[in-house]
Amino acid sequence: MQTGPSFQLSASHVHIWTMASTASEALVAALERVLATEEAERASRFRFSHLRESYITTHGILRCLLGRYLDLDPAGICFVYSARGKPALDSAGGLQFNLTHSDSMAAIALTTGCPLGIDMEHTRPLADIEQIAGQYFCPEETAEILSLPLGERERAFFSCWTRKEAYIKAIGDGLSCGLDSFRVSVQPDAPARLIHIGGDTVAPGSWSLHNLSLAPDYAAALAYQDRPRTISIFPLHNLSEFL
Repeated sequence: MQTGPSFQLSASHVHIWTMASTASEALVAALERVLATEEAERASRFRFSHLRESYITTHGILRCLLGRYLDLDPAGICFVYSARGKPALDSAGGLQFNLTHSDSMAAIALTTGCPLGIDMEHTRPLADIEQIAGQYFCPEETAEILSLPLGERERAFFSCWTRKEAYIKAIGDGLSCGLDSFRVSVQPDAPARLIHIGGDTVAPGSWSLHNLSLAPDYAAALAYQDRPRTISIFPLHNLSEFL
């Protein structure tokens, strides 16, 4: 972890910014002004105010961060979207990004030259781990989770879930890629890795998968299609400094 923020990225680095997904009313209003028209319209469709404010905060800060890296006006940054809806920069010299949020936390990952995905989940008690894992995970992953003592299953479940989601977000296929179509390591304290992709045990060799320690009581993972890169994590405590 670096001691201070940097807005320079090389092909061998990933920057991750962490932040609260909530903000003051004044800051939310200021961040809303940097959103594109379609983003503001989407925010207005949220039924609950806390979800609307979280969307504005996270997407506004994303634009402000990208503005720093690209030396551009955040409000003028243009996104393009894949067929599955994954956003990317219209023209940014290879800069790639991905956003995740859960409960009251959010994180933004940035790198250059390769697709990446980040996912975080607030860990919490789940009464139906066996049912959810059996429905979505590979049989081997489910069996490994259920072989653990009861007190260790939740961490393993969320480790598995975030590793899978990070990979799916990196490839940009969304719900069209089944969580059971590839296998990841499950043990939360062991290195994260892809074991097979569609049954192919060679394909994971072009990918890197990492555990991330971003906040207490959160599981998180990062995936990107390249050899391992240096990861720097920057906690963003004062959101207003980016306006």
